[in-house]
Amino acid sequence: MREQAAPTRPAARGRTVRHPSPKEYIRIAVVLGAITAMEVAIYYLDLPRGILIPFLFLLSALKFALVVLWYMHLKFDSRMYARLFMIGIAGAMTLYIVVLLTFRAFAG
Repeated sequence: MREQAAPTRPAARGRTVRHPSPKEYIRIAVVLGAITAMEVAIYYLDLPRGILIPFLFLLSALKFALVVLWYMHLKFDSRMYARLFMIGIAGAMTLYIVVLLTFRAFAG
């Protein structure tokens, strides 16, 4: 079976943006599954919380970025949407870290 070319759409300033093929979506799903398996395995390694929480936080941020860029198509949309989204996520992450620090989640 021959794979069809992914549709393109015009972008700003005359560029053409290629959307991912179904094969690329499957590859991203496999990567997301592998990162999730790493998160579960790392949780059972009995690491100190000062290392465990930041590492899990980093892996979840990586998964979040993959989902937002490919499945929500921010990689292919206007940069303005990506900037607005990143401002919101930076605020949410800051609030989350402040709450974790307030409850001393990294101590110990």
